[in-house]
Amino acid sequence: MEANLVHIFSSGQPYKAELAKQMLADHNIHSFLVNKQDSAYKFGVVELYVNRDNVIRAKKLIQEFDYN
Repeated sequence: MEANLVHIFSSGQPYKAELAKQMLADHNIHSFLVNKQDSAYKFGVVELYVNRDNVIRAKKLIQEFDYN
């Protein structure tokens, strides 16, 4: 994985990670998901990564998203 990417969010529910990714995109923050769930049993997490330059802003947005 690239050195300038930072993990900012994880969820065991893929739809929550997708919603967080879309919310960041709505605020012009490029992000991507890494699905680490087992394909048969669906345990594990989906992780959201952003560029190091956007970490603080993205974490604030994710915190607001996570509490609502």
